[in-house]
Amino acid sequence: MSSKKLLVVAGPTASGKSDLGIVLAKALGGEIVSADSMQIYRGMDIGTAKATREQQSAVPHHMIDVADPMEDYSVSRYVEDAAACCEDIFSRGRIPILVGGTGLYIDSLLSGRSFGPRSEDDVLRATLNEKYDALGGDMLLSELRQIDPDRAALLHPSDKKRIVRALEVYKLTGETITAHDEATRSLPPRYTSLFLIPGFHDRALLYQRIDARVDIMVRQGLFDEVQSLLLTGVSSEATSMQAIGYKEVVAALQGSISREDAVAAIKQASRRYAKRQITWFRRRTDACRIWYDEPHPSLSPADTALLSAKKFLENP
Repeated sequence: MSSKKLLVVAGPTASGKSDLGIVLAKALGGEIVSADSMQIYRGMDIGTAKATREQQSAVPHHMIDVADPMEDYSVSRYVEDAAACCEDIFSRGRIPILVGGTGLYIDSLLSGRSFGPRSEDDVLRATLNEKYDALGGDMLLSELRQIDPDRAALLHPSDKKRIVRALEVYKLTGETITAHDEATRSLPPRYTSLFLIPGFHDRALLYQRIDARVDIMVRQGLFDEVQSLLLTGVSSEATSMQAIGYKEVVAALQGSISREDAVAAIKQASRRYAKRQITWFRRRTDACRIWYDEPHPSLSPADTALLSAKKFLENP
């Protein structure tokens, strides 16, 4: 178990994670490290419910606005960058508080897992992509099968990104991506963590909050934000523009659907995403659950979270 302790405030969208994280950071001398796969992108503020300037002034925030929306930001890059942020926070005697709902980012950072090297060889990657396009997925998957049959068995010929990545790792390191993953799974956790997961017993209350937040985003100028991104050259096909709230608005701006239908689609997609997040974080049986609709609570949700956090941090 790692001697470095941090807090994780995770859970579904619109569950109050950001506000709870700020309360904890102020009380405990912490700094927030965002664990949101879309808040990393510059210029995507409204649709990602990014912390306001006032909130970022009150408490230091990290891993926000670290990538251009035209970039394809990976989980391996997130782990590398977020771990550097956490180490810096620890070095100054403060406490990292991961706040967000991207479970894969959180789990990958905490696990101690390393990834295959991030290639700086643009020529190699371009060559492999061109080879895939010219010869087809079946041919490249057959090539991978000769090198790494275990990984090849998990992939479909149409999975271009993962086939290319597996070949790239082997050509760069001489080690298969399967061997690399097996080695890293045995590593101890990078950090010792306490999960604080806010939520509602009554799912309908969460869905009401989601719908209300979408309405607020629209009033704040979500459609203008997306239009501005497109005008600056961000492709509607970019990874960033596939985010909930962005792809629906793009469809409306392109005339495929009405504004009203786009807003309704955002609400529906957000509710479905919240359901998936609830399922993901349900696996954390050791988490401290913070219920905002707990009947007759002895402590407020914030005080419950703060008490649990203090006990965790003070215990050796």
